[in-house]
Amino acid sequence: MTTDNAEQIAEWNGPQGQRWAELQREIDGIVVPFGAAALALAAPQPGERVLDVGCGCGDTSIEIAQRVGSTGRVLGVDVSRPMLDVAEARAREKALSATLEFREADASEAALLAEADLLFSRFGVMFFAHPVSAWRHLRASLRPGGRCAFVCWRTPRDNAWTMTPLTAARTALGVTPAPVDPFAPGPFAFADADRLRGILADAGFSAIELQRFDAPVFLGATPRLAAENAVRVGPTSRFAREAGDAALPRIVDAIERALVPLAAADGRVHLNGSTWLVSAQSPMRI
Repeated sequence: MTTDNAEQIAEWNGPQGQRWAELQREIDGIVVPFGAAALALAAPQPGERVLDVGCGCGDTSIEIAQRVGSTGRVLGVDVSRPMLDVAEARAREKALSATLEFREADASEAALLAEADLLFSRFGVMFFAHPVSAWRHLRASLRPGGRCAFVCWRTPRDNAWTMTPLTAARTALGVTPAPVDPFAPGPFAFADADRLRGILADAGFSAIELQRFDAPVFLGATPRLAAENAVRVGPTSRFAREAGDAALPRIVDAIERALVPLAAADGRVHLNGSTWLVSAQSPMRI
């Protein structure tokens, strides 16, 4: 695996990856509407060969394998061994081993499925240190005319489900975040539409289209539960972990106070999630 992506690889094989593996059900619940929209755009067909990049705990890989059927093939790729352990166990339970394979690898450089019909990802392609070269490598796995479909987050300010808890947590501890590179590898690296189109075009893709897709993200049945969930999953969880156990009660209390006025009449907390649904094509050979 390339050292350029070493930090991300270490992160997803450390506490972050372990936490996501343990909270697979909760995390899938957050991202399901966005993954469903991306799968509708991708429209995997029976008999197709599909590459699922950043497959995590295997939710979308399993869904795709069921759609392509016994004559198709799916390869799910991820750098996180803890998450892949969950994915492989789930695939065995559903008896999909004949058509579905998981591989621990850096998709920006590893040998992948050849002549694939579809390249798919649900929030798994924003972490490459060198995105143009990574996407050029991924495109090489597609057959001529093969298609690409994925979903990625738009800007932090458009994603209240992440920023409302994080802002409350920072305020509680008097933390002013240092300026960050908005294009650095991470969840929001593809938020800028023009940059994203440019990366895919430079990597050789054609027919590039982006459409905005927003959906409410369920954080919890009450503001308190939502606050407790926020420090377990998402950007706020990392902030809370770095702040230490002693600061956790203050953080949770502050998030709860921020969420109270945003809760529905029944107490449930839903905040907006905003994404790009992206489609592109590998050009036909002339």
